[in-house]
Amino acid sequence: MTTHTHSAPSLQPSVQHSLQPQAISLLRVALGVMALAHGLLKVFVFTLPGTVGYFESLGLPGFLAYLTIAAEVGGGAALILGVYTRWVSLALVPVLLGAAWVHLGNGWMFSNTGGGWEFPVFWTLALIVQAGLGSGRWVLSNRFA
Repeated sequence: MTTHTHSAPSLQPSVQHSLQPQAISLLRVALGVMALAHGLLKVFVFTLPGTVGYFESLGLPGFLAYLTIAAEVGGGAALILGVYTRWVSLALVPVLLGAAWVHLGNGWMFSNTGGGWEFPVFWTLALIVQAGLGSGRWVLSNRFA
């Protein structure tokens, strides 16, 4: 009796290797869009005074709201463009760890009232992965990638 094992088809190494830069780029752009969207949300929906007030209600100094917005907007744009990808990804990690801290008491799921901590923690890990992978393709300049 012969047994056959079936495994999922895998991509040939040359095809897998050729898709890797595009996949890295897709992650970078997605992370950039998310950061930019969160920064602009704080500006246009919550407003600057509203965001400062929220930070202060958490016991944080109000100026951290401005730094957070600058990091999210500037960092998001830099990631989208592929500028200093590794450094920008690492610079955004403290922002996301702060978000995880803010949502820690709300439980695991981000759909919980007040948002849980799983999304900012996942986002933090994705930024660390991006820092390790670099920029991929479609960057403003390879000098700054």
